[in-house]
This record gives sequence, structure tokens and C-alpha cells, in this order.
Amino acid sequence: MTDVGAAGESVSGQIAAEIAGRIATGELARGDRVPSTRQIVRERGVAMATASRVLTTLRRQGLVHAVPGIGTVVGPGRPGGDPAPIDPVPIDPVPIDPAPIDPAPIDPAPIDPAPIEGSPSPDPPAAASEPALSRSRVVATAIQIADAEGLAALSMRRVAAELGTATMSLYRHVRDKDDLLMLMVQATFARYPLPARPADARAGLEALCRLQWSSYQRHPWLAQWVSMTRPQLIPSAMAHTEWAMAILADLGLGVNERLHMAVTLANYVRGTAINLEPEAQAEQDTGITSHEWMASQDAVMAGIVASGEFPMFAELAQVEDLDLTLESLFEFGLARLLDGLEVSSGR
Repeated sequence: MTDVGAAGESVSGQIAAEIAGRIATGELARGDRVPSTRQIVRERGVAMATASRVLTTLRRQGLVHAVPGIGTVVGPGRPGGDPAPIDPVPIDPVPIDPAPIDPAPIDPAPIDPAPIEGSPSPDPPAAASEPALSRSRVVATAIQIADAEGLAALSMRRVAAELGTATMSLYRHVRDKDDLLMLMVQATFARYPLPARPADARAGLEALCRLQWSSYQRHPWLAQWVSMTRPQLIPSAMAHTEWAMAILADLGLGVNERLHMAVTLANYVRGTAINLEPEAQAEQDTGITSHEWMASQDAVMAGIVASGEFPMFAELAQVEDLDLTLESLFEFGLARLLDGLEVSSGR
């Protein structure tokens, strides 16, 4: 699919100009969300690369910027004005404390300069001609993009555009996109240090699961990348499994049971969190929250239960305060898993 229109102007340039015009007229005010890449693809019938170029053009003009958890919004710039400087938000060093446990954060070990195969590559010296470009800045920018728009919007070209540098310059700091993704995961898990191990095993495992849930909520793309069947050996992520297995060892569980229970808990949290990014994208694209969407289905549900074929759903329809959300699923399922662990371990 080409990015050139009938008049010779690129399709991405035409779309960017249209959005810039909406900003100029005030139709899109400062802080308003602009169409996402997926929305542009769906509505304009263009390729994802073309949609990405639209937002990159608007960013370079200083008209929009990415906001983690929200998407791309109108910034302080105006069409025809001087572009606002691109300044990626650095990784927030303050961890989330999910439980009232006295923290004793561990200091995540740096990536081994001679990693095993499949691990992130060591950080090479920065080129003298690019004193402002570093691995940490590349990773922070990539995380910012993924947080705001999901993994589908992430590419080496997009990161380079955000940093105002050439795409090839990034390869002095990361091997490729896969290497960048592993570094992003390493850095993200390291933002959530493990708490001190409590005396109560259940409290410790619950705190660990809540810590993971918090990280997935802040970074919805993370659950999409983490794999239970082909896990990557990333120290900051492995530390979570190590910590869980140490608690389970204190319960007298065998090695095999420890591994299966630790992975079962992690997989439960990740399996629930994997819905966070699609839901965030749907809300960004439509402007409709999950609660509003469910409310819009009331008439359809009424017709279904009126058939008499779904008595259980008919009973649910009579409950006014029923609220099924990802948060309630997480809370309910975690409690049941921990109940089962106590029974199986004899505690």
C-alpha cells in the first residue's frame, strides 16, 4: 500500500494536515485525544506504518504528545508555530507499594555484560556524536510509547522519531526490536522492587500478586509480551518467581509443586491482565468505557432473558449492584487460589 495520494502529497501528510486543521480551529482542544494509529487504520483504510507517520508528523510539529494510559493528546503547539521540543518522560523510579508490608527493596542486578543467549545485550559506549542519546533514554522512550498506545505502535522508526534522531542511531544502543523489548521488560519489572518477605506465607504471595497486577495496570502492554510457555530469562522478572518459590519452600512444598504454584499464580495475574491493553485501546478508539458499553447492551440483554432460556442470566439481571470488572475478577480469583493453596499445603 503506497503512502502517496493522487495529488502527489503523502497520504500520511494529508491526514496529518486534516488533524492539524481540527486543532487550529479548536475542534480538538489542548488535552483532547487525537485519533490513535488503530483508529486511523480502521477509518482511513491505510497501513499501520502510514498511521504511525501521521502521529509522528504531528509530534514533530509540536501539536501532540503521548500521555501514558491515555494516548496521544493535543499539546501546547499550534499549527504554524515553532515545534515543541521532544522530551521523553523518564522511567518513574518510585515503586508502587501494594501492601502494608515494610519494604526492603532489592536492588535489581544490572544486565550481565556477558549475558546468556536470548538475554538483552550489554549497553555499548555512546557515540561521541550523540551525547544525549543513551540506552536508558531509548528504553524509556519505548516504554512511554507502549504505555500510551500499545505494542502495535512501537517500532524502531517510531522511537527514533520521538527522540529526534535517525533510526540507525538506535542500533548503537540496542541490537534490534527484540532486544529493545527485553530491555523494556527488564526495566519495567525493576520499577517494582519486591517487598520484605513476611512471616505469613499467604500475605507474602498476595503482596507479590498485587505487585504484578499494579505493574500490568500501569503498563498494559507488559502482559501481552510476557509468555508462560516460552519465558525469556530476564533477571528482574525471574526474581518474582524466585521469591514466590522461596515462600512455598517454607510451606514444605516439593520443588515441582513450588514451580507449578509460583507459575500458576503468575499466570493467573497475567491472564487477567492480558485484557487490559485491548480494553484501553477500545476505550481510546471509541471514547466509551466498559461500564458505558455494558449499559448500552441492556436492551439486548432484556430481550435474551425474556426468552426464558437463560434463567441464571435472568436472575443476574435483577441484581442492581452487580459489577463484573477485571478488578473484581482479579480479587475474586486471587482469593480462591490462595484459599486452595492453604488447603493443599495443610496450613
